[in-house]
Amino acid sequence: MAVKLSVLASGSRGNSIYVATEKVALLIDAGLSARAIEERLQAIGAIAAELDGLVVTHEHLDHVRGIGTLSRRYGLPVYVNEQTYRHLPDVVGELADRVEFVTGQSFAIADLDVHPFAISHDAVDPVGLTLVNGITKVGICTDLGVATRLVYHHLQRCQALVLEANHDLEMLKNGPYPWALKQRIRSRAGHLSNEETGEILAAVLNEDLREVILAHLSETNNCPQTAVKSLRTCLAEHRCQHWRLQVACQHRPTEMLILP
Repeated sequence: MAVKLSVLASGSRGNSIYVATEKVALLIDAGLSARAIEERLQAIGAIAAELDGLVVTHEHLDHVRGIGTLSRRYGLPVYVNEQTYRHLPDVVGELADRVEFVTGQSFAIADLDVHPFAISHDAVDPVGLTLVNGITKVGICTDLGVATRLVYHHLQRCQALVLEANHDLEMLKNGPYPWALKQRIRSRAGHLSNEETGEILAAVLNEDLREVILAHLSETNNCPQTAVKSLRTCLAEHRCQHWRLQVACQHRPTEMLILP
């Protein structure tokens, strides 16, 4: 068995992750238009018509813009907790099918075990996710202002991690955003800095970890080179170099990862 993964898009203008196993193909969020999602899938050798469902982490538009159209076009179930569903923006429209999950309770989609866990963000009931297929575990944790003990607990023993590295502290401090927005980003319900992401990664490193993807980088307050340098600095004392670090971006998907 294997898990395939590609971050189709990541950033303030749209987020989506493709995950597939032998028996199921899913999108985690769909914050681009349906057409853009279809094009990104084609770019990695996948087909939208072969999707089996969509899992929603929270209701912000950059995570849900395309879920309604995709659900209706392909008859896809949308897995979403009750509060997030109730607060979906009007642009989403009707869903072909809705499957409600409860934050903190695992559920299965074919051969993939999904565990949604609570995170701190300015949404009604936002979740991070772990996805398990056989011995392979993937952790997805973006859009959070602080890493709680629960976050650290669930990101242990992953073979792949998709982690937010939203901003560089100095770039945010000296950048063009209004003070109120800067405060929101730095709050417990905002977004993680590069340094905070480095602290998480240092705490959950394990010998089975193979892939780390930095996600949701701000195009104004961060850049890939700065994020990678910051992570490497945070991890200087750790000699675990068997994993690869890459950065997801807004404009193109990452390469398809195949995790044994």
